[in-house]
Amino acid sequence: MEETRGAQWMVIVNPNAGKGLGRKDWTRISAFLMARGIRFTPVFTEARRHAIRLTHEAIAKGFRQIIVVGGDGTMNEVVNGVFTQDQVPSAEIVLAMISVGTGNDWGKMFGIPHQYEAAIDLISRGNAMLQDAGKVSYFHGTHQEHRYFLNIAGLGFDAVVTRRTNLQKDKGRSGKALYFYNLLRSLILYRHTYVEVEIDGLRISQDVFTISIGIGRYSGGGMRQTPQARPDDGLFDITIVKKIRKGEIILSLKKLYDGTILEHPKIEGYTGRVVLIDSDPLIHLEADGESLGHSPIRFDIIPKSIRIIYGSLP
Repeated sequence: MEETRGAQWMVIVNPNAGKGLGRKDWTRISAFLMARGIRFTPVFTEARRHAIRLTHEAIAKGFRQIIVVGGDGTMNEVVNGVFTQDQVPSAEIVLAMISVGTGNDWGKMFGIPHQYEAAIDLISRGNAMLQDAGKVSYFHGTHQEHRYFLNIAGLGFDAVVTRRTNLQKDKGRSGKALYFYNLLRSLILYRHTYVEVEIDGLRISQDVFTISIGIGRYSGGGMRQTPQARPDDGLFDITIVKKIRKGEIILSLKKLYDGTILEHPKIEGYTGRVVLIDSDPLIHLEADGESLGHSPIRFDIIPKSIRIIYGSLP
């Protein structure tokens, strides 16, 4: 697309991403951008959710192209900035990613490399596509809130592991093995939850271990919990792990990484546009690795609603 090559970009940098790599490597990243002839204005986040406000301000100033320098969490905040502004339709905004975080699950689906120079080469080529987004409505106590996401949301066990991982990240710990470590540790105490799920009118009531709602395929540092998801088909992919023994989970971990998870007899896959979830007791939620609230929860797909720079398609 011609506009991705000539127009100016706003670059939103999370200086704390990747244990400070956002700040440490910015000089190198900016040099690569200039070497490719990419015109840009940089801004730096100062706190959690700051990228949402920076995105609002960038769009109000006329920017229609945004580069995220950070991890999946920073990208999620920028996406929420795009969908909560009222200046232009979300599909008029182009997003690109230069990953400096420990996670690059969203970018993995689109062949966006970790190497800075290679990621910037993709941006300079300007290949863009419209992908779907998701909107999830949930509760904090009696207060209802909303969040947008581009990749995967998780409920139940997945949300517990994500919350524990995020708490450790806030204390300075990071690394690709952190999520996997917390997955094994959380198995000791976690129990199943009885849920009522409705997918485009189809009702399912049963004890579940975890539920994944995916636009993308990868989460948790390369796990494929929704292995058949397509980012532009106007559908969520839903994976429900039913009541399962913890020993079976450990023995089945390989399936989480090789894309064969849906072959397990206690795991079911669905697709749908609207997903409603309630539970007793409450079931908790994460989206794009961000810990959120709890049930009752509603998911709505927003088809082909934001333009992204990609390297390859799934």
